[in-house]
Amino acid sequence: MRKLILVASAAILAGCSQAAEEEVVDEPAEETAMMDESGIAADGQPTPGMYRVTSSDGNVYDEDLRTDGTYTQSLNGEVVETGRWEQKSPSQYCYTADEAYVDDDTPAEQQCNTEQIGEDGVWTSTNAAGETAVVERVES
Repeated sequence: MRKLILVASAAILAGCSQAAEEEVVDEPAEETAMMDESGIAADGQPTPGMYRVTSSDGNVYDEDLRTDGTYTQSLNGEVVETGRWEQKSPSQYCYTADEAYVDDDTPAEQQCNTEQIGEDGVWTSTNAAGETAVVERVES
């Protein structure tokens, strides 16, 4: 039955005029799912990706935020932290380091940062202690 519906749907779509097809802008299903599931970062783009984060003490970290909700943070090419992330809103990024988990599914303590892009175009992320880091999205 499912195959019959798919074949009929394909036949109907094939019969549409080229002009009608040009009006429709399709987003790849994977990208749409990623935006729905992962949220939008402060820069208006889907959160998963590669970032360079310069901490208030001057250390420069590379962060890889994956679509599965996990992340890896590296300093000078060496992994220094792994964990899980959640983008609750464009201005609220939360994470839980793997070391902070009680068991595989129960976080001991989630940390949340307030994020914004200032009038000068600089993206900042401020933790609960008031420490501010500069965030840059980088090509992977």
